[in-house]
Amino acid sequence: MDRPQSLPEAPNPPASPGDGDEKRETASTTAAAIERPLSPAATHKVMQIVQACRNKDLDSLVALATSSYGLVDDELRRAAWPILLGSNNGTCDNQICWKSLPLHRDEDQVKLDVHRSFVYYPNNESDKQIGRRKEELSDVITEVLRRHPSLCYFQGYHDIVQVLLLVLGADNAPPAVIRLSLLRIRDFMLPSLDVAISHLHLLHPILDTVDAPLRRHLSQTQPFFALAATLTLYAHDIQEYGDIARLFDFFLAREAVIPVYFFAVVVLARRDELLEIPPDEPEMLHSVLCKLPKPLDLELLISQTTILFTSHPPESLPHRAWRRISSNSVLKTTRDPLEVSKQTIQDGETFLRKQEVEMRRTKAIQNVTKLVKRQMWIYRRPASVLGLAVSVGFLAWWMNKHGTVNARNTSAGTLAESIRRIISIFT
Repeated sequence: MDRPQSLPEAPNPPASPGDGDEKRETASTTAAAIERPLSPAATHKVMQIVQACRNKDLDSLVALATSSYGLVDDELRRAAWPILLGSNNGTCDNQICWKSLPLHRDEDQVKLDVHRSFVYYPNNESDKQIGRRKEELSDVITEVLRRHPSLCYFQGYHDIVQVLLLVLGADNAPPAVIRLSLLRIRDFMLPSLDVAISHLHLLHPILDTVDAPLRRHLSQTQPFFALAATLTLYAHDIQEYGDIARLFDFFLAREAVIPVYFFAVVVLARRDELLEIPPDEPEMLHSVLCKLPKPLDLELLISQTTILFTSHPPESLPHRAWRRISSNSVLKTTRDPLEVSKQTIQDGETFLRKQEVEMRRTKAIQNVTKLVKRQMWIYRRPASVLGLAVSVGFLAWWMNKHGTVNARNTSAGTLAESIRRIISIFT
């Protein structure tokens, strides 16, 4: 869908500001947007965004960011995004200079990824300017990780932060990125990607609700094809700056599960293409689904995502899919976008710690299950196997109830020895 001339989007981010130029008042930011020649309808929308930012009217901003063409341009996004993220105070939660804080364990990987950043945009800057952008990106990511060392960096995080940096600038990006990391993409910043992968298991139930034949056609294809896109909020896949900024308008205004619904809509839009591929060729289907189609009709996809989400909210999905999601997952803690704005950084840290405990317990029980299956195969004695299964199941329940699972338990060490002792009793 072509963008009408009355609502032009910025093809590139603003030029690197000089010292002190990044801090702009809402009035001057929005005045610059209004000065451009716009149609009456476009001018009215700009004025609505200006008024919503001045009043910090989150309800209105959510509606405006979701509606056609989103928040229009970067001048308005600079005022609106911090409000959507709840970082509009413009300060970090810790005033100690981040450079004096201990190194984060993932900083070497950050350096490698930052070196590969700014490939597609901005495309109108010199090598020196791009070099400065990379230094700023490295600083923002490193500051966030050092201030919150419990967060684990993941490859693709730099793609997300890159977009916020280009829109908000180096001074205002850190508090926004901190809130985004702890309150909206926290599941991706755990020690394991298991929780992030659990998001993908909502994809097939979503498809089941609207197109069961297509879902059956894809039944042999695991939903890992959506991991790169959803993990990076599509910043790794979309190469046009105006498109990814527009998509972030939508994602930052809505629930954390929306990117999964968006991917479902992309899959539905490719129905005919996918049905032409035999279902017994899952590798081919996976290869096609891994790559987003080009061009993307963003406004249509966003509109259809909103309709799909409203018609089939996550609580209504079949196969108990939503019930399997942890109550500490961002998918559930962002279920009400207005409540997210009230959550604190400390809330995010608390959710993170609870999720880590859940992950360790789940890992411990998985290790128990593997040992049971191994011993069932080795001994193959029905009575012994039954006693073994009951005992090991009781052990897993007891560990979960009493919170005795820790990092050592989840390895092949203490837990394995305990289970072997139980096995010796029954064998």
